[in-house]
Amino acid sequence: MRTLIKITTAALLSASFISPLFAQDEVNIYSARKEDIIRPLLDAFTKKTQIEVNIISGKADALLNRIVNEAQNSPVDVLLTTDAGRLWRAKQAGVLATVESDVLNQLIPANLRDTDQQWFGLSVRARPIMLSQFYISNTASEERPHDYSDLADPKHQNQICIRSSDNIYNQSLMASVIANQGEEAALNWANGLVGNMARKPQGGDRDQIKAAALGQCGIAIANTYYLASMLAENSPAADKAAAQAMTILWPNQSTFGAHVNVSGAGVAKHSPNPKNAVALIEFLASDAAQEIYANVNFEYPVRDGIELNSLLQSWGEFKADTLDLSTLGELNPKAVMIMDKAGWR
Repeated sequence: MRTLIKITTAALLSASFISPLFAQDEVNIYSARKEDIIRPLLDAFTKKTQIEVNIISGKADALLNRIVNEAQNSPVDVLLTTDAGRLWRAKQAGVLATVESDVLNQLIPANLRDTDQQWFGLSVRARPIMLSQFYISNTASEERPHDYSDLADPKHQNQICIRSSDNIYNQSLMASVIANQGEEAALNWANGLVGNMARKPQGGDRDQIKAAALGQCGIAIANTYYLASMLAENSPAADKAAAQAMTILWPNQSTFGAHVNVSGAGVAKHSPNPKNAVALIEFLASDAAQEIYANVNFEYPVRDGIELNSLLQSWGEFKADTLDLSTLGELNPKAVMIMDKAGWR
C-alpha cells in the first residue's frame, strides 16, 4: 500500500502520480485546511472507526487543479476546503460525486450544503465588522457603522482596513451584497468602501486586525476565527494584545444578518474508498466533531444545540444571513467584476 504524505504547495503543482493501490481501511484527503487544525477531528474519526486518514495539505486552487489533472487516476477520496465559493468551483470542475446521505441531509441545514448533494458545509465562520478600542473611545455610537452598507459612508474615510479583492472571503462577501441588494447597490457600496480604505489592501485577516489595533485604521473586516486564534493562550503576545484591542460588531441584525461562510467537504468523483469518504463527512457533521470545531478551531457549528467555546459565547448571539451559500459561487464572477470596477485591488 502506498501512503499519502504531506507535501508542499509547489509539489502539488507537479504532475506526480500516486499509484492507486488502496486498502479498505483508509480514506485519503486533499485538504486546503492546515493539518494541525483538523488533525484532532481526523484522530477522533480514526479512533471511532479504525479507518486511517491520509492527508495531503496545500493551497485550495492547487489542490483542485491536481484533482482535475489526475482525473480517474486520483487517489483522493475527500476534498476538504474553505469557502462556499471554492466548493462551488470544485462542483463546476466536475470533480465531486453526488452523495446520498440521510445523515447529512438531516444534520446540515439546506442553505449550508449543495442542492445536488455534492458538497457539505462542516463549520461556519462569520465575517463581521471589528472596531478598535481607540476608535470606539473617540467615536460616538451613532457615528459608528452598524450595517455593512455603513462602510461606504464618507464619514468613515481613511478608517477601513480590509484585504485585497483577490481574496475569496471578500469575493463571497461581495457576492452576498449582490444577492441581498442587487448589482447597482453592490457597485455603489464597493465604490464607497474603496474610498474609505485607510491603506492599500495588503496581508491577511490577522494583518487587518493588527493594523486597526495600531491605529492605522479604526475598522477592520475579518473572519471571527482569526480573531479567536489571536486570543488563544499560545498566541504570540503581540497578536494577543492586538486582538484584545478589538470589539466585534454584528452587522445587519435588523435586516438580512451578518455574512457567514463555511469550510466544507465533498466526495471525489473517482474516490477509491467512497464508503469511507461518506463515513468521514458524516462524522465531521456529528455532535462530537462539531464540538471539536467549536472548541479547538474556534468555528461555529453548522447546527444548533452544540455548545460553543467560551470565547465564542462571550461574543454573544447574532443573526446570521441565511442566504443559500451556493449563490456565493454562482455570483462570484459578478462580484469580481464589480470589485474591479470599483478599483478594489
